[in-house]
Amino acid sequence: MRICGIDEAGKGPVLGPMTAAGVAAEDEHAFRGMGIKDSKQLTPKKREQLYTDITESFDWHVVIKTPQEIDQRPGTMNDFTASLHAEAASALRPEKLILDACDVNADRFGVTVLEKTSLPKEKWPKEVISIHKADAVYEIVGAASIVAKVTRDRIIGELNEEYGKEYGSIGSGYPSDAVTVAFLREYIRRHGQAPACARTSWQTVKDLLGAAGQRRLDSFW
Repeated sequence: MRICGIDEAGKGPVLGPMTAAGVAAEDEHAFRGMGIKDSKQLTPKKREQLYTDITESFDWHVVIKTPQEIDQRPGTMNDFTASLHAEAASALRPEKLILDACDVNADRFGVTVLEKTSLPKEKWPKEVISIHKADAVYEIVGAASIVAKVTRDRIIGELNEEYGKEYGSIGSGYPSDAVTVAFLREYIRRHGQAPACARTSWQTVKDLLGAAGQRRLDSFW
């Protein structure tokens, strides 16, 4: 039976893309002994090593959505996330699908993913498991988590190189990261707009743009 695990990375950050990855195998226990677990519990070096092992040994598919695509999404972030999972599932065509649900209603998330696939109903997976923290329960989802996380981390590394020469580090990209907020504040101060790598629909960016606009207005008067 062809089994696929899917997870995403970068749902909450204010900078950079959101990624989702699917990893497929004929046996969900094929990942035993590899040291796979929730990607957040692994060091960057270990994630990179496992990324290579996974992508060289199993079928996989990655979906990358830019900040602009995230900003322009038609529905909620949960709905948008389901569409990424659906895209990965459509590419890998599993008979059994295991999802790391981001919706508070895990079963509803599974149904939404199925409905968003490009597969005809008769080609839908025969079994769908949609639970919270699936990456900590199923190694195949943990593998997908690693692929999604490493893909996003590499892009953040490229953005750090792009902007770092002029602004220093952009940080992790999370709104809670003081380095990220400092980068955004300085970029907006210089240019009067957010950088292309930022999600302008995020409140962090809206607040910084609003504060910068108020400062310019105060200086005018």
